Amino acid sequence: MKRVVITGAGTVNALGLDVASTLAGFAEGKNGISELNFRDVDRLAIKIGGQIHDWDAEGRFNRQQMALYDRFTQFTLVAAQQAIGQSGLEFVGELALRSGVVLGTSGGGLTTQDDNYRMVYEEGKNRVHPFVVPKLMNNAATSHVSMEYNLKGPCFTVSTACASSNHAMGQAFNMVRHGVATAMVTGGSESMLCFGGVKAWEGLRVMSKDACRPFSMNRNGMVQGEGAAVFVFEDYEHAKARGAEILAEVIGFAMTSDASDIVMPSKQGAARAISGAMQDARINASDVGYINAHGTGTAANDKTECAAVADALGAHADDIMISSTKSMHGHLIGGTGAVELLACIMALRDGIIAPTINYEEADPECALDVVPNEARDANVDVVLSNAFAFGGLNAVLALRKAP
Repeated sequence: MKRVVITGAGTVNALGLDVASTLAGFAEGKNGISELNFRDVDRLAIKIGGQIHDWDAEGRFNRQQMALYDRFTQFTLVAAQQAIGQSGLEFVGELALRSGVVLGTSGGGLTTQDDNYRMVYEEGKNRVHPFVVPKLMNNAATSHVSMEYNLKGPCFTVSTACASSNHAMGQAFNMVRHGVATAMVTGGSESMLCFGGVKAWEGLRVMSKDACRPFSMNRNGMVQGEGAAVFVFEDYEHAKARGAEILAEVIGFAMTSDASDIVMPSKQGAARAISGAMQDARINASDVGYINAHGTGTAANDKTECAAVADALGAHADDIMISSTKSMHGHLIGGTGAVELLACIMALRDGIIAPTINYEEADPECALDVVPNEARDANVDVVLSNAFAFGGLNAVLALRKAP
């Protein structure tokens, strides 16, 4: 099997509109969660989120593009431009035929859907724009990236709630590893911060009204975010031959299903995914230095994840660093694993472990080293990135320092 490396990265999220500012935010323990600002926010009980307030869509896209690009697609295209630009790849000839796109999202064009339902049901309009369907469909971002960069290989979208990005990146990894593709553009995006998106989540009663506090005893729920992160996964020999800068190596992936409950997580399912990723990567628990946790800040998720880590890593669980960057950028649902992969790359490349901010009180059921409140300098060679979704769908990636 071929080795797979990351040669490009791009992002837009509440911490910054590029990778450099996002990593700076991680290192500073910056809080990107703020008051929400959109139509009818006063009708919501939840009024905070990881919203991108300084997004200038009109300055980035022309009128024709705006008619086709939902906010989640806009985020994706900007992140993809950064990632592909950094990679230095030009998708022409045989490379175009052997490269593709696989992205994750949960809500897809939810902002477009919300706007048009309002027009029809609240404002009483009888017609909608003819591009509503191609604008809101979950594969819109994937399709536009493929068209923009001439990517003619495997292209599709994965939608598995909060694990969408990790599932997407896992598929991209396997396609490159097995020689199906030379390079894959992968990651995920989400933009659910609109009235309908937040109102639906309110109904679950899992949202915090004041802050995201993963692993802290006084945690009281998750906080939504929005944005995208996109990467270029490439065959190592191909990258090496052209002298590409390598950010990290992807070495393993596993996915499992709890097959138990639609919303309550299972320790066994999560632990099997963690163990499976290590087995796929051919590493031992003692090799792992850092885990980017799913860490939503809900009572059930955090204690279940800590128990799963303890089961999968055994005695080494006490020595490992584990943090949740959702405390800083919010939970991007289908896009969250992609943004969090940036913290994994930072740990490997820069030796900086992103903290879990807002941590106030130790919880005996989360008795691991959660890197509370301040980033930490550490030399780590292998990291894991966890994603555990509603529906009991789990996806874990393993990465190693660049070869």
